[in-house]
Amino acid sequence: MKRLIAAASVALISTSGAALADMHENYPERPITLMVSYGAGGATDFQARIVTMTAANDDALGVPIAIVNRPGAGGRVGWNHFAAQAEADGYDLAAYNVPHFIAQSIEGGVSYSTDSFEPIANWGADPAVFVVPADSDFDSMQDVVSYARENPGGLTFSGAGLFVGHHIAALQLEKAAGVDLAYIPNSQGGAGAMKAVIAGDVLGGVNNLSDAFRAREAGNVKILGVFDVERNDFLPEVPTMAEQGYDIDNASVNFRGIMVPAGTPQPIIDELAETVPEMFRNARVVGKMKEGGSPMHVMTRDEVIEMWQARQDTLEELLQGL
Repeated sequence: MKRLIAAASVALISTSGAALADMHENYPERPITLMVSYGAGGATDFQARIVTMTAANDDALGVPIAIVNRPGAGGRVGWNHFAAQAEADGYDLAAYNVPHFIAQSIEGGVSYSTDSFEPIANWGADPAVFVVPADSDFDSMQDVVSYARENPGGLTFSGAGLFVGHHIAALQLEKAAGVDLAYIPNSQGGAGAMKAVIAGDVLGGVNNLSDAFRAREAGNVKILGVFDVERNDFLPEVPTMAEQGYDIDNASVNFRGIMVPAGTPQPIIDELAETVPEMFRNARVVGKMKEGGSPMHVMTRDEVIEMWQARQDTLEELLQGL
């Protein structure tokens, strides 16, 4: 009897192993979903739809990728759901935003960290910028800081949430300029934060360069400064914060890319890691991203792993100091 059970167990394991190997070999066989932790219309959603537009091509994954928006609490709602409930089978992908999810995990109150996910590839690096309504009296960051000094806590400005890139930039500005600011996180993410600026609900805002670029093209905002170590090719005339006298680095730059849940089989991770960066480099994708003022920065899985660790180290030090 024991021999029969043992033989049956071996047969079952062999069959399961063969089925698993077959599943990996034929991956992907059906459409894939990509969860975005922000609302439709914001920079992450806008860019995710562009960089996945060629997924069904024969030289890409060969199956379409459908975007699923799960916004709330600066990304926490989506990433909590993804860490706890996503299937680790290669058909549930998510867009990551760094420093957002790393800063949130350091601050606590969430059920994820870098150990919860496996990076696949990075598509962009979107610095934060300071924006004001097109008819604002502010024409430089010096104007903004002077107002903040004369009106402690009275300079209202919007951002996409708490402990996202916008908030990190705001904290850096407060420290570098020695002022108290009234940062107002918007429940509708970057798109909602930009609408608040345009509507005059706040005096200014910290937002993604890509969102701000499109809003400026429409004549709705002025962009006064870039939270990065050098000027951006999309805004060559806009000075960095450092150029305007504020000691602010690139800790708030928003890296965006694709990840899968921890536990996803390595052959599937390898397949995605090989294919997805080339999908990002597609000429149509690059052209659409450029039209939308969305800076691209393609990185491989190994490069993203290094970037995540570097940001973890930087943010632990920064958030402790702030």
